[in-house]
Amino acid sequence: MTLSRREFLGTAAAGVVLTVPGIIPSPAADEKPKKLVLIVGTPSHGPGDHEFNAGVLLLDKCLKGVAGLETVVFRNGYPKDDSALDTADGILCYADGGVGHPLVRENRLVRISKLMAKGVGLMCAHYGVEVLKDLGGPEFLEWIGGYYENMYSCNPMWRPEFNEFPQHPICNGVKPFAVRDEWYFNMRFRDEMKGVTPILVAKPSDAVRDGPYVYPRGPYKHIQESKGRAEAMMWAAERPDGGRGVGFTGGHFHRNWANDDFRKVVLNALLWICKVEVPKAGVGSEVTEAEMAANLDPKKK
Repeated sequence: MTLSRREFLGTAAAGVVLTVPGIIPSPAADEKPKKLVLIVGTPSHGPGDHEFNAGVLLLDKCLKGVAGLETVVFRNGYPKDDSALDTADGILCYADGGVGHPLVRENRLVRISKLMAKGVGLMCAHYGVEVLKDLGGPEFLEWIGGYYENMYSCNPMWRPEFNEFPQHPICNGVKPFAVRDEWYFNMRFRDEMKGVTPILVAKPSDAVRDGPYVYPRGPYKHIQESKGRAEAMMWAAERPDGGRGVGFTGGHFHRNWANDDFRKVVLNALLWICKVEVPKAGVGSEVTEAEMAANLDPKKK
């Protein structure tokens, strides 16, 4: 179809979008970027471990060039003023979990539940995937598809090899990698893994299953009885409300963020929970030694 200049201008004035073969339309100028809110835990371990502040600020730096995404970082715990969550499209919680989980304490499950009902995405990382079975457990099954349950899941230090990945946007551009970390496994997942896609999967060796685990040291009989079974250490979940969830069990050692594929799979996931299109090659990023060493928690005297 050929349009005259007058016809072309008329369609533009009417707000009609014209599609030209071979050309990808640019987003509308008034289209708002998706908002990702990153909630950082307070210091809890020695140097290089659970460096929540340094880790999140590094991820935030890597996301600065992503079109259609804006980020808000809250350092050192859940914010006193959490109004930024009202307009969030996705939330990351990288923090200590259990009874002190930032999203569970002070009756915050009610607050987060309302956000999840609106379709807000949620990703929890490392200790942040652990909540109590009767306080946060049912909610996490719904919100992110699974969680770490004390004495059911386990937390050994080991080096899984991630060699195969599903056809999922979070895996875009991710190449096989292996890093030693406190990779949790035997998570408490939704029944029949409904709506859950394992992302990072590997088989723990018999020696890993036999322990020791970080805490309690184990071994647990039910973990040993599952020798030879592959385990999911990162997963993605779809929710009936249209929201998305991700659980990532790595992230104990800060040094692992220097691994390009370890970092990429997490960056991809942060886009995915916000419903920002993940590039086919994944989120590209580089970090320097100086950036890795920045923002580390002060050493305890």
